[in-house]
Amino acid sequence: MLGMFTPRCRPALGASLAPAARLVVCAAVPWYACLWLGTTADPVPAALPAVLILREDVFEAPRLALQRLVGVVAGVLLSVAVLHRLPPGSLSFLIVLVCGCAGMYLLRQGGSPNQQVLITAMMIYATAEPGYPLARLEESAVGIAVVALLGPLLWPPNPYRDAAAGLDAYRAGLRVRMERTAALALGGDRTDPGPAAPYSLWHRPHELSATLDRRTRRTLLLPPRRPPAEAADTLRPRLLLAARTAPALLFLTRELQIRTGGTPAAPDEAVEALAPLIDATANTLDTALRGEDCAAALHHALELERTHRTSHPARRDAVLRAGLHLTHEALTDHLAPPTR
Repeated sequence: MLGMFTPRCRPALGASLAPAARLVVCAAVPWYACLWLGTTADPVPAALPAVLILREDVFEAPRLALQRLVGVVAGVLLSVAVLHRLPPGSLSFLIVLVCGCAGMYLLRQGGSPNQQVLITAMMIYATAEPGYPLARLEESAVGIAVVALLGPLLWPPNPYRDAAAGLDAYRAGLRVRMERTAALALGGDRTDPGPAAPYSLWHRPHELSATLDRRTRRTLLLPPRRPPAEAADTLRPRLLLAARTAPALLFLTRELQIRTGGTPAAPDEAVEALAPLIDATANTLDTALRGEDCAAALHHALELERTHRTSHPARRDAVLRAGLHLTHEALTDHLAPPTR
């Protein structure tokens, strides 16, 4: 049964064609543009930005391109200033190295060092020829401009489709985790309750929402991306539901593991009675994350919660139910009509 949730190990060939074609075009266009401008005979720096900037999130290209351009300018100024004062040698190399490393961290963005400062400074230092620093700056500027302006326009990914696929993958992983949690409540092998869900699973809904928001904002000269009609109505609420319920379900799994302990113990009636409630809640949430009506399933889960609360009113049992109760609250809010 769990095999149906096993992710594919290899991405589809078609999914790799668009990024590869985008990379080839964004590397070839500035190369031939620099040949036409006559900067150098082999304008390799013009093709490098496509390799160094383009990532899975192509809409980040304008920001990364600007960051890299600042690094190129700083590296050119650094190497030219050092070579103007000192001849090539051990002392000048050490100065370029130390100052380049300092520039990397002074010009960092988002906590990541701007490695382009040191890369450019070292390349110009190693090619101490008249006119090369200016040619390097021109070629890098052409390559960066092409990547920033042309990259997001070439075969752009569909952020809503990607977010929906990510939500489906999260839903499948969550389903497996909840099946194992219910089995543990029924007295499964407590010494080996199955591989624990990695924390990345519980962070995944927030990451999907943040990525979707970032990809759908206006980016430089590009218009904001508009969602399909069905995605606009259901996708964001489902992502919100997943993000709200993930911490509660993480609390449930951890509390249940603590309650059952690491060694075989006497049966715990409150824990065993929780298994049907876990299954009902998991089925309800799975239905809601698929975008289907879960009102009847939620009503059944709430009835099971009330029964469990009546039969096991102890405080430690209430703590054990807390994750499921919070999940039910989120599902109830999800079903409530939006207020105007």
